[in-house]
Amino acid sequence: MQEYEYVFTYFASNTCNMGWKSAIIKPFANQIARKVKNWSANPVYYQEQVFKSLIQQAAKTTFGKNHGFSEIQSYQDFKKQVPIREYEGLLPYIEQIIRGEKDVLWKGRPLYFAKTSGTTSGTKYIPISKESVPYHVNSARNAVFCYIAETGNASFFDGGMMFLSGSPELEKTGNILTGRLSGIVNHQVPWYVKRNQLPSWRTNCIEDWEEKVEKIVEETYHRDMRLLGGIPSWVQMYFEKLIEKTGKKTIKEIFPNLQLYVYGGVNYEPYRQKFENTLGGGVATIETYPASEGFIAFQDSQYEPGLLIQVNSGIFYEFIPANEVFQANPSRFTLEEVQIGVNYAIVLNTNAGLWGYLIGDTVKFISTKPYRLIVTGRTKHFISAFGEHVIAEEVEFALKQALQEMPAEIIEFHVAPQVNPPSGELPYHEWFIEFGSLPSDLEKFRYLINSALVQKNIYYKDLIEGNILQPAKITLVKQDAFRNYMKAEGKLGGQNKVPRLADNRKIADWLTAYAIN
Repeated sequence: MQEYEYVFTYFASNTCNMGWKSAIIKPFANQIARKVKNWSANPVYYQEQVFKSLIQQAAKTTFGKNHGFSEIQSYQDFKKQVPIREYEGLLPYIEQIIRGEKDVLWKGRPLYFAKTSGTTSGTKYIPISKESVPYHVNSARNAVFCYIAETGNASFFDGGMMFLSGSPELEKTGNILTGRLSGIVNHQVPWYVKRNQLPSWRTNCIEDWEEKVEKIVEETYHRDMRLLGGIPSWVQMYFEKLIEKTGKKTIKEIFPNLQLYVYGGVNYEPYRQKFENTLGGGVATIETYPASEGFIAFQDSQYEPGLLIQVNSGIFYEFIPANEVFQANPSRFTLEEVQIGVNYAIVLNTNAGLWGYLIGDTVKFISTKPYRLIVTGRTKHFISAFGEHVIAEEVEFALKQALQEMPAEIIEFHVAPQVNPPSGELPYHEWFIEFGSLPSDLEKFRYLINSALVQKNIYYKDLIEGNILQPAKITLVKQDAFRNYMKAEGKLGGQNKVPRLADNRKIADWLTAYAIN
């Protein structure tokens, strides 16, 4: 975006009229959209170029030397030299970086570590390099600019823009600045956005989420807010506090010019009814797929489903069929080799020094011209207590089908197996749901969920029809049950998400204490 800085500075200093940003942003949005269209129309070429560049630039690193990068001439060579890894497989290299060594995973040293929660290794430190950090910022910009180019609407640039994110305060791990990804990105936001951006730096640094939301409400309730960003459940909490503060009935009474909602990390559909009821109507939405490891995809169209995978952003992708992900030698495919409708675990090789890195997400392509995908779940978030292997995409589909026939407001939900019911009945899947408003007939709602899941998952269907499982049961939980769980886990707010399903009852047993009889 550097090429545009002079123009923005000129207009900022030579006009005082409202609407100058939206007036001048459109040609730049159109230019970015054309670039996006170009690389998305030539995905194989750009992925090949990214692959060659990554191998060349990392050949003299410790990792590159250990894995014979100087001898790699093709992707087939790469697969032989570089195994699939999770974080624990890269941890020895991360520890070298923390000790101050350079040229370890990538040339030089990382600019930042993005700190995330690990399942077996505790806190994970994901490197972000000077080459990778622009993509974390510019990819979100590209999503918004594609929206402007397609719709012609840029007026939200002339009002307030608020992003619910983690604290921008950074600490040091070794000599590397460290923080949550959303906090790191706060340091990279262009000035022409910062001038309209809320909350204030001071408020954004508040660690206690409930206190932070209260302060954000104080800073925004009287402003002309036009764009909001954040995970739906936490934005919903912000909405409720706004309504409590102002005494209004809907958010659109408070923010009549609110036009756009940007989100990522979770499926919006389960929240939609509650969200739009609180809003007082719908707004345009943009879905993104950011991760600490790299910004993978974004919604480039309001009219086409799915997220456009970024083929020219310093990431070379590999894909493993989800049913092979935990095998010793799983199949590995390039983008060119993927098939529509197959569930894949996504693997990243990046210009921050991640190699053969299994990030834990599963995706499914719904188009190859261009390559658009949907996020289907997590490799370790599924239910297969009886071999059914139900994934997040399937439970979200089942819930959406039920809501279409019988409207209700969903605040949050979690699904877990009940393998040994205390009454001796057949096992079942237990759905813990916190409703904003109940469906008119809860028993029918349960039936609709179960029917949709039978339709979606053949193994689940066989277990139901074979009387191995009984149909799913719904357990209602009290208001704020999920927020209290996340607070107890130290994960209230920010970019933290409630797992939609699990193959154990850790979360389920905690929620049982909040069950409504």
